[in-house]
Amino acid sequence: MPVTDYRSRFLQLALRVEALRFGEFTLKSGRVSPYFFNAGRFDSGAALAALAGCYADATERAGIGFDLLFGPAYKGIPLATALACEFARRGRDLPLAFNRKEAKDHGEGGTLIGA
Repeated sequence: MPVTDYRSRFLQLALRVEALRFGEFTLKSGRVSPYFFNAGRFDSGAALAALAGCYADATERAGIGFDLLFGPAYKGIPLATALACEFARRGRDLPLAFNRKEAKDHGEGGTLIGA
């Protein structure tokens, strides 16, 4: 299967920001893996914008219908936020929501925030 443009851009970006690394890594499960992916390395505006472009292209190409973006705590929150900004830039203003890992008992309270 040929590598499409957004896939190539994604892999190049992941390697450039060192989100995708190769070597010997012991995972939380105890299993040893020859690679490790750390989404936390998309840690700048430019990196997040580029990543959001790849995600938006992949989502549009997949043809999956959706009406909300959800970013699971914690690393998913900036990813979903960047993707919402990218879709808005393309003319599609989508609602955004995310969760907290711990329920808040003050202010709005609860575990879900946003739309």
